[in-house]
Order: sequence, then structure tokens, then C-alpha cells
Amino acid sequence: MKTKIKEMRINAKMTQKQLADLVNVSSRTIISIEKEQYSPSLMLAYRLAQVFNTSVEELCCLEENKRIEDREIMNNQEDII
Repeated sequence: MKTKIKEMRINAKMTQKQLADLVNVSSRTIISIEKEQYSPSLMLAYRLAQVFNTSVEELCCLEENKRIEDREIMNNQEDII
């Protein structure tokens, strides 16, 4: 899942370890989220959004991710037809 966590963390001049400590996860979790290897749970996304004073939708690029998902579904349907 694409997120803005890395961008927001850097803008806040925060290390991955500092962010991890604030939301009570390992720095490895933050690294994995930033590399799009792991999608945060809803609760973790909420805590991250609180740290950056933003919404989960904004943090997780939900509208953009939805458009990408819709496009992939349409492409798969075309392949089937």
C-alpha cells in the first residue's frame, strides 16, 4: 500500500526510530511500511495519522490507492473477455 509516511516523517525531521517509538512499534515495521512491504493495520494507521496531525485517508493515499485498484480490476476484466 502506498503511503505518505516517509514523506511526512522526513518533513517532521523525525527518524524511523523516533516515529516507531511514538506509535509503539519497531523501527523495522516503519521501514517495511515505507518500502511498501507491509500495510499498517487500521489502528496503526490511525496512530500514525495522529502523530502527523492528518487523516488516515490522507496518510494512506486511500483515494489514489482506490483508483489504482479499480484500474487493475478493469485490466483483469479485459484480459478475461
